[in-house]
Amino acid sequence: MPVRVRVPPPAPSVPVLTGFFIAARIISKILLMKYQKALQKIEQKLSQQKPKKLTIPHLVPAAVVIPFFEKDNKAHILFTLRTETVEHHKGQVSFPGGAKESQDSTLSDTAVREFNEEVGIPRSMITIIGKLDDFPTVTNFLVTPYVATIPYPYPSNINKKEVDDVLEIPLSLFLSKNNFEEKKWEHKGKKYPVYFYYHNTNVIWGATAFIFNRFIEQVFDFNPASKSVERDPRFDNYLRENRDRKGKREN
Repeated sequence: MPVRVRVPPPAPSVPVLTGFFIAARIISKILLMKYQKALQKIEQKLSQQKPKKLTIPHLVPAAVVIPFFEKDNKAHILFTLRTETVEHHKGQVSFPGGAKESQDSTLSDTAVREFNEEVGIPRSMITIIGKLDDFPTVTNFLVTPYVATIPYPYPSNINKKEVDDVLEIPLSLFLSKNNFEEKKWEHKGKKYPVYFYYHNTNVIWGATAFIFNRFIEQVFDFNPASKSVERDPRFDNYLRENRDRKGKREN
């Protein structure tokens, strides 16, 4: 009587496995675009991390809000387009925020107050859910970013002296390489990376792009750049130059 030998099916080839993992990542990203799924991921990751708190003399304490909201069942972020008349970051896309003032007990108070003053969303509708690492900028600010949620639709009364418009940008834009570009710019003979995210006719770059790129990497484990940046790459030289001009040299 012939013996039947059971031959196991062949192992999946490398291309098949690669295709499987790519498909799994795509499905995962699609799910993360959904607001509740994204919010759950954000809160979970931020609760597991301890934000880096920096103390750097001569830098002005400031805070910004990264506001998430649900639109068409998808996670979106509200950005502001600065006017050409503001003192800093003229015409740039940024997060709502600004420098700490005497009436602010904490930097989270600063973030919420500035958000309210710039966009007009009532403070009671701004819910802080987490904080990110401090970020030093070349414009002499030490920025503390806060992640928050707001309702949608949200009431607004834009301060036209500071904000030209508000932008509602889907989270999905930042989970893809398609809308991202990394360039090398030169400053004082040294090249450094600059990140650009493109949304319609608007460009998110500078400290705002660095901060959000870092956030996306920490929370969603995705980074289209060669590496994340924890401070403006020009910061060390810039701070040294400022101190020299003030007659204060680094040790």
